[in-house]
Amino acid sequence: MQIISRLDRVMADRKMSVNELSERIDISPVNISRIRTGRVKAIRFSTLMKLCDELDCQPGDLLEFTRDDTVVPQRRRRTTKKDASDEA
Repeated sequence: MQIISRLDRVMADRKMSVNELSERIDISPVNISRIRTGRVKAIRFSTLMKLCDELDCQPGDLLEFTRDDTVVPQRRRRTTKKDASDEA
């Protein structure tokens, strides 16, 4: 099971950039990007409320739950030098 972020879709629908959203809700662009790409393990309700308020949406528009039997394309992970040496 996993939760998938759909923030990028909602932002695209609203034609809003990471920097613009960041300024409007007073959250760093890095944190917005992490939420957008799904690279977070948790999100505060206060952050979720700010996002929903500014983007005029519901939490379900930003997050999607999938079961293990649902195939979801995984994002490629960046390989570090350490990872490359482990593979050799």
